[in-house]
Amino acid sequence: MTENSSSTSREACEIRRTCSGDDPDRKHCWVCFATEDDDRQAAWVRPCRCRGTTKWVHQQCLQRWIDEKQKGNANSPVSCPQCSTEYIIIYPKLGSTVYVLDLVDRLVYKVCPFVAAGLVVGSIYWTAVTYGAVTVMQVLGHKEGLNVMEQADPLFLLIGLPTIPITLILGKMIRWEDYVLRVWRKHSPHLPLLGHLFPEGAYRVLAPPDDIPAFSGPLSATRVMCGAMILPTVATICGKMMFNSVQSNLQRTILGGIAFIVLKGAIKLYFKQQNYYRRLNRCIVDFDEGVALRQQQQQQEDEDEDDEAVELLQEVASVGAGESEASISVSESDDNEAAA
Repeated sequence: MTENSSSTSREACEIRRTCSGDDPDRKHCWVCFATEDDDRQAAWVRPCRCRGTTKWVHQQCLQRWIDEKQKGNANSPVSCPQCSTEYIIIYPKLGSTVYVLDLVDRLVYKVCPFVAAGLVVGSIYWTAVTYGAVTVMQVLGHKEGLNVMEQADPLFLLIGLPTIPITLILGKMIRWEDYVLRVWRKHSPHLPLLGHLFPEGAYRVLAPPDDIPAFSGPLSATRVMCGAMILPTVATICGKMMFNSVQSNLQRTILGGIAFIVLKGAIKLYFKQQNYYRRLNRCIVDFDEGVALRQQQQQQEDEDEDDEAVELLQEVASVGAGESEASISVSESDDNEAAA
């Protein structure tokens, strides 16, 4: 039973007894709505500052209600839902053994959240250390990376390796494409060469672009993290494909990473600019006109599907005719061989 439902039940009990003309000094339980005439053997208690007919409650009913409020935590305080008076609950004295067990249980209950947090932080830390070590071996090469880490100070490795994934994630959060795009839109009308890439109307800013932060939602956060984590692998692959003539693994990986970032940024700039142009040139049509356009589009799609189905049937028929002609020719050749 929740606190709101308890308060409502007490008010309903008070209204019912007032309307029925009951004696206000008569005992009524605000939990089960029973009176002292219903069960004369039941124990009654007045645990709070409430007055009137709602000040009395069965000891057993109140015990059940307190159990629901405490939810297994016997040390949790419980107050009256009407007057907010904290109930005075007295427990029997514990023996020495039970007292020690109770202290241990409380200590474990308080320490467990900190232990769990430490385990989570430790797991994240050692995962970052492992990822940093793998990245070093991937960028420098397996043997050279192992030699570098064996010669380095252990304390430097414990501090430096976890910073590799952190640096990658922070670098991924820098939205340099947006700054380039803003400068591009500002100065692009003065550069005629860019008109071949983007329509002229795209530079006529009718509304400011939406500034979406890097972590705009869970999907963006996971995308940033995944992109940052796979960047060393992609940089290594691009370095081997584009700069295979470079002997140094480190230089080849750096060049591959720069090439990948620049190429990806150029594609993203083009994609954002095209979407920006579409947003600037959108229009909202009348309802009747919009319904007619949708019906026309649906009709065109249905016609296209019918044409595709007809073409598919024609192809199947032509294949079947070819197979039948081939079988006829094979049978005729067999007959000729048999006659010969």
